[in-house]
Amino acid sequence: MKQVIKYISIALSIIIYFSCSNFEDINTNPDASTKVNSSLLATGVISNLVKPVSMYNFTDHLFVSMYLGWGEGTKGEQYNNFGRINFDKYTLLKDCETMAELAPDDAKNAYEGLGLLIKSITLFNLTISVGDIPYSQILQGEEGVFTPKYDSQKDVCLHILEDLETAYSKLSNATDFEGDIVYGGDSKKWAKVVSAFQLRVLINLSKKATDQDLKIVERFKKVYDTGLLMESNTDNLQLTFSDKAGQLYPINSSQYQHWEYPMVSDFMIDILKRNQDYRLFYYAKPSQIKLDEGISSNSWDAFVGVDPTAPLAEIKSLFAQKACSGLNARYVSYIPGEPFITLGYAEQNFILAEAALRGWINGDPNEFYKRGIRANMEFISKYTPDDITYHYGHPLTPEYISAFIEKESVQLTGSLDDKLEKILEQKYIAAFMQLPYQPYFDYRRTGYPKFSINPKTNMNFNAPDKIPVRWKYPEVEISYNKANLEEALQRQFGGSDEINKLMWILQE
Repeated sequence: MKQVIKYISIALSIIIYFSCSNFEDINTNPDASTKVNSSLLATGVISNLVKPVSMYNFTDHLFVSMYLGWGEGTKGEQYNNFGRINFDKYTLLKDCETMAELAPDDAKNAYEGLGLLIKSITLFNLTISVGDIPYSQILQGEEGVFTPKYDSQKDVCLHILEDLETAYSKLSNATDFEGDIVYGGDSKKWAKVVSAFQLRVLINLSKKATDQDLKIVERFKKVYDTGLLMESNTDNLQLTFSDKAGQLYPINSSQYQHWEYPMVSDFMIDILKRNQDYRLFYYAKPSQIKLDEGISSNSWDAFVGVDPTAPLAEIKSLFAQKACSGLNARYVSYIPGEPFITLGYAEQNFILAEAALRGWINGDPNEFYKRGIRANMEFISKYTPDDITYHYGHPLTPEYISAFIEKESVQLTGSLDDKLEKILEQKYIAAFMQLPYQPYFDYRRTGYPKFSINPKTNMNFNAPDKIPVRWKYPEVEISYNKANLEEALQRQFGGSDEINKLMWILQE
């Protein structure tokens, strides 16, 4: 794993970050020398955090979570063909460390807190994908550690929770800082992000709620009772797009030639139809076949989903016939698209609703749940022109939103499991085209939403009646860090790097 832990030159990192992104306008005086500083590094690491993967791969996570089907060729993610992840994000951590080291005294808290937050997000996303990962020995190349050991997932989570507490303490007591492309250097906004991410980590540890070392419920309650929390969509950690070169929404048709192939799943469309949810008219477009039959574009009957688990030949035939609903024009034709959310206010409320339902915090689960729905609908309305092209005559008005959250079919009723299913179903709807892989992680942890599985097309060959629960480790680890990888695999899974093995976080 030499490329993961060896020293990455700061100059090279700046080139990598800024040659690949036009989201930051950096004006350099050609007569002055360019000096790497905390501000420049902050711009790079924040951009790396919030910028989605580019174009063709942008939709991959949407297949894993059964939002979409693909009308051309095989998308492995659609059929649960889980491969290997990479550890490329480890290189980001060196810049986080250097950003803190170079920080001026008056901005030390801000840059140190930001670095710890990004480190925590990066490593949690890795461990939740595979299991044990290198943690305690990373970034020690200068000390001669080129093959870092793998720390247990429990230890990694403990370190992350401790780092997040430190990050919150620093950011909540920090001055504003330079180089921030999201919040303009507002440290308090970043403190809210830390709190929201703490809640995400803790809810993902729900199966470990009784662990005496982790103290999940105690930590959650402390964040909720004393932390700065997101208060509205203006606190979202999100990236906004525009019509400038390099700043278009990732799948805008002017730069993305595959824009026609995604079709909205019947799983998603059926949920929206069941509750007469106007978000259907913002997420999808009518089936051309239904329009040709004379059905109006503003009719619920004009929207037809594709079964993403169907055989490829069947899906390709439906695509050729234009039988199913593609993505709404606001994703492929409206230049700014919508902001891409990495962590947001709606998600925070659904997490709080689940926590209240579990008895972790005081409060009514219904209130958090309704706030989450409202926040998502208001977000969609705010970033979509009030034009029939984008909502087919079904605008998300304040009156509609208020009426929707009081619908009988939407209320939290029944058993605890019934209520949990509704919370996670609405959380799922709100994450459409956002929050990569979070709905899959919820499904893996709780069984909700109830994704359908087709054993005949499932490429999870060792367990065709199941969706995989993890990805495999990077190939490069076999070449450069084999002994430590094999030790971690033996400790966790009896030596097998297999996609159906339960990592610690999922074990009861």
